[in-house]
Amino acid sequence: MADIIGRLLNSDEPAVRYKVRVNVLGKDPESAACRALRREIKRSPRVQQLLSERDETGQIPHHPYNKWVGAHWLLADLADIGYPPGDEILIPLRERVYQWLFGQSHQSRIKTIDGRVRRCASQEGNALYYLLALGLADERTDELASRLRGWQWPDGGWNCDKKPDARNSSFMESLIPLRGLALHARLTGNRHSGAAAARAAEIFLKRHLFRRQADGTVIHDDFVRLHYPCYWHYDILFGLKIMAEADFIHDKRCRAALELLEAKRLPDGGFPAEKKYYRVTDKRVSGRSLVNWGGTSKQRMNEFVTVDALFALRMAGRWALPAE
Repeated sequence: MADIIGRLLNSDEPAVRYKVRVNVLGKDPESAACRALRREIKRSPRVQQLLSERDETGQIPHHPYNKWVGAHWLLADLADIGYPPGDEILIPLRERVYQWLFGQSHQSRIKTIDGRVRRCASQEGNALYYLLALGLADERTDELASRLRGWQWPDGGWNCDKKPDARNSSFMESLIPLRGLALHARLTGNRHSGAAAARAAEIFLKRHLFRRQADGTVIHDDFVRLHYPCYWHYDILFGLKIMAEADFIHDKRCRAALELLEAKRLPDGGFPAEKKYYRVTDKRVSGRSLVNWGGTSKQRMNEFVTVDALFALRMAGRWALPAE
């Protein structure tokens, strides 16, 4: 463990070094060293490339949900890698997201069918998360949390399936709202958001994060492959990471997913990205990424996957912090 942590602490990527210090080693994010790392993240080639398509007004000339180069996805990326909070250069991107999510066209697509709101709640959930994490929240952010709570299905999650007989929430549409609501509860003390997050966690826990309740089989092959970033998709690492953030990782129903994750560890102690949802290309196509997030390999560790895996395993008590 010390060897792989040492390698990650010497990464060329400041976001990796920051996440190791804070998420893996448990260092104070407000310490001078961690604040300096966050400033380095802001100046890094990765972040500069992510923000390279902004125009003179600070906007991105794509729809906010344009995969994966719209403002919505860029803000989610920045929040996940530890970009420093409260940066005013991101306000134009925030405003464009608000225009989209609170716009008439978007809201006209929110349908209630057979008593259930059919909504791709990962959109509002992601916005809630990154606006809080990036220090860009205001009263409209609280409204996003309120809407998510109001749209929650009886089983605790969310789904955009418009078939009237749909009764089960979607893993894809429920994990990110859980993340956003848990952070909203932690930062604001809102007990309603905390209760909603706990209800949403049951969607995953009662299925051991990847198994069908009926027969215990794997719900989807991609659920048991490792990716970074996941964007709106689901896999066990993303699930475990959010269970750790939201303080549900000690539930015994996480054990099977933790054991499966540990089984994917490489001989050098790292973890691979087994599949990816992006492609780095100059072509204006859906799924285009402006940066490479480490690619995929069965034999080589992906640094972003590895730091997230070590975080989940540490928070679950699967290994102890090294002695000072």
